[in-house]
Amino acid sequence: MYPSQSPSTPHRPFMMAPPMPPMSPRVTAPMPATNAGWAVAAMIFFWPLAFAAFAHSSKVTGLWLSGDHAAAQDAADRAKRLGKISLLLWAILSVAFIVLYVAMIAEIISSASSVSYY
Repeated sequence: MYPSQSPSTPHRPFMMAPPMPPMSPRVTAPMPATNAGWAVAAMIFFWPLAFAAFAHSSKVTGLWLSGDHAAAQDAADRAKRLGKISLLLWAILSVAFIVLYVAMIAEIISSASSVSYY
């Protein structure tokens, strides 16, 4: 017996916490991806759409944890869609820029050949 213990207080063994109950079987589908990569792509390729893409991407986890799985999936899909739209817009604008640049160079060359110096 320890000096600080009195004979009326028995020694209690160390008690562990009770085991955690298993997770709810309701949640069977995994959380959708936040598609933050597509939001970054929107920032790189067409930044005006990046604001909306990042907003939707940041909502996914909170909506999922609050139990609104349909809204979380919708936010993830919207972030991905905005990233793809920004990539498509960048491709279209790049092709249009190249076509206009080639047309401008062709016009300069054709007008320079018609000029006489004598």
